[in-house]
Amino acid sequence: MTEMRLNRFASVIATAVLGFLGGAILCAQDHDKEKYSLISPDGVAFSDFRGYEDWSLVSSARTEEVLKVIVANPTMVKAYKTGSAGNGHFFPDGSMIVKLQWKPKKSTEAPFVVDVPDVFKQAFVMEKDSKRFPKTGGWGYAVFNAASGKFTPDPTAHADCGNTCHVAVKAKDYIFHPYQIR
Repeated sequence: MTEMRLNRFASVIATAVLGFLGGAILCAQDHDKEKYSLISPDGVAFSDFRGYEDWSLVSSARTEEVLKVIVANPTMVKAYKTGSAGNGHFFPDGSMIVKLQWKPKKSTEAPFVVDVPDVFKQAFVMEKDSKRFPKTGGWGYAVFNAASGKFTPDPTAHADCGNTCHVAVKAKDYIFHPYQIR
């Protein structure tokens, strides 16, 4: 009788754990489905950047307001490694870069002064498609704000970044960040 109760108890626990894990997986899938259904006002789809979480590190940057980690898809990383951008070399269509941006805070754990990421603020994305974005050097730009774990397209982001803020690096195919030596 005791063995039967233990088996039944173990079965109930296993069912509860599997139910919890299944719910967590469905919740994560819903979050990804929602995130990847977003499209910026200028037609840049977040789904184009699916998998960016696993892309290669290009560089990092710091402004007064944000810490940035810049990652690129394999097409763009390959182009970086073969000489893009500059000296007449440009990124091929299909190149994509994402700037992940956090509000910084001082670490309370490190034995030295260091800023670490605090609140995730936004993903600034760029994709090269000369046919879709001919007016901005072939690049499409979008910002997806993150608040409380949810992404939303930023309606105030400048779609013409290639004609305004990025024009300073036109000779480097509108890209500020070089591929950092490792």
